[in-house]
Amino acid sequence: MTTSREDTRAAGLAAEAAALAAGTTTSVQLTRAALDRIETAQHTLNAFRVVRREAALAEAADADRRRATGARLPLLGVPIAIKDDTDIAGEPTAFGCAGDFPAQDYDAEVVRRLREAGAVIVGKTHSPELGQWPLTGGSAFGHTRNPWSREHTPGGSSGGSAAAVAAGLVSAALGSDGAGSVRIPAAWSHLVGIKPQRGRISMWPDPEAFNGLTTHGVLARTVADAALLLDAVSGNHAGDRHHLDPVTVTDAVGRDPGRLRIALALRTPFTATPTRLTPEVHAGVDSIARALRELGHEVTVADPDYGITFGLNFLPRSMAGLDDWLHRLPDPALADARTRANARTGRLLGGAPLRAARAHEPRLRRRVGAIFDRFDVVLAPTTATPPLPIGAIDDIGGWQTDKVITAACPYAWPWNVLGWPGINVPAGFTDAGLPVGAQLLGHENTEPMLVSLAAQLESSLRWHEASPERWW
Repeated sequence: MTTSREDTRAAGLAAEAAALAAGTTTSVQLTRAALDRIETAQHTLNAFRVVRREAALAEAADADRRRATGARLPLLGVPIAIKDDTDIAGEPTAFGCAGDFPAQDYDAEVVRRLREAGAVIVGKTHSPELGQWPLTGGSAFGHTRNPWSREHTPGGSSGGSAAAVAAGLVSAALGSDGAGSVRIPAAWSHLVGIKPQRGRISMWPDPEAFNGLTTHGVLARTVADAALLLDAVSGNHAGDRHHLDPVTVTDAVGRDPGRLRIALALRTPFTATPTRLTPEVHAGVDSIARALRELGHEVTVADPDYGITFGLNFLPRSMAGLDDWLHRLPDPALADARTRANARTGRLLGGAPLRAARAHEPRLRRRVGAIFDRFDVVLAPTTATPPLPIGAIDDIGGWQTDKVITAACPYAWPWNVLGWPGINVPAGFTDAGLPVGAQLLGHENTEPMLVSLAAQLESSLRWHEASPERWW
C-alpha cells in the first residue's frame, strides 16, 4: 500500500510528544517510522552521516518502558537528529571530514540534556568539512540535497539537519551556528532556525567553540517545536566559559510581544568581496516587513553601525578555531586543501591577533548595540541569494570559494561575533520555488521576545503549512 507524504512525514515535535503522552502511539513506532524514512531518503537526500537504527530502537523501547512506569519528560520517546559536530557516546564525530574516526567515550553536554529530556537520537547529520561553508557537501560523503530542489544545497553548515527536518524525516534537529550555520540552512530549507545567545546551550566538552563564535541551535518547522527543543537542551556545564541565567521560551509562544520598534536593515556588513542583495530575497524580506506592520509593529529602515573592523574580529577567531579542529582529525592530510590553508592562516592569527579580537568585542557590542537604543528588534535578510547549486564551490580554490560564499551569505556572521540571539523565519519562495528567509535579531537575552514575535508572524503567515513534494 502506498501512503501519501502527509501520512508518513514526522508530525512535529510537540505533536509527537502529545501523541506519546496520550498513548495513541509508542516511541518504538515513531522511531521505526523515522528510521525507515531516513533509510528511504538516504541514497538521494543524503542527510545523515550516522544512522543509529539498533541503538535508537533500544532507546525507544526503554522510553516506552519508562512511560509505562509513570515517567513524564518533555521529549520522552521523541526521535531527534543531531549534527555530526557533537559527541554521542559510542559514535564517531567526523564533523564532515574524511578518515577513520574513533567512537566517542562520552556524550556532549547538549546530548546529555537531550537524553535527560527523554529524546531518542536517531542519528548524526551531515556538515561540510569543519562547518566552514554554507553548502553541505564534501569528499567524505558527497552532497546533501535540498528537499525543495535536488539540484540545490539545503545550506550549511547544519545542512543535514535542515534537510532531515524539511523533508519530514524527523520533526526537529540540533545544529550549530558559527557564522549563520543554523539560520542559513533554515532560510534555504523553509524552516525556523534559532541561534540562541552565546552560553545559552553548553558547548561542553569544549569550554566554548571557535573562540566564542559558535553555539548549538535548533531547527524545526514551527516556532513552537523549535522553542520546545531549545528549552530542553539549554543550560550550562560547570566547565563552560560562558554562563547565563536560565530563560524559558516555550511559554513565549502565543504570548503577545506588544508593539515593537523594528529596524529593517538591508545594508550588508563589511566584506572583502562584492555582495548584492538579490531582488527575490529582497522581496521576501519586504513581505516579512509588511506582515509585521499589519500586526501593528513599527518598521523603519535603519542599519546597525558595523564599521569596517568587524571582519577583523571574525577572521582570527574562526581561522584559529579551524586550526584547533584540524589537529583533532585522525589524518589531517585527508582534509580539503582549502581547510588546510585556512588552518595555516589560523596558526598565524592564533596569538596576538586572536587576543586583540577578543579584547575588542565589548567595543563592537557597544557600537552595534546602539541601534537598540531606538529599536527592539533588527529585521535583516538571512542570506543575499536563494539556495546555491549543490556544486557551487566544488573544485575551485580558496579565494574563489570565499567570493562565492560571501556573495551568498554576508548577513549572518556579525551576530556570532556579538554572541546575541537570532531567529530565521521563512520568507516565501522564489519564482523557481526555492525558499528564502529573514532573520529577527535581538540584543542579549532576548530569546523570549524573538520567539514571541516569530510565533506571532507564523500565526499570520502560516508558513508551516507548506511542505516540499517528495522526490527522494
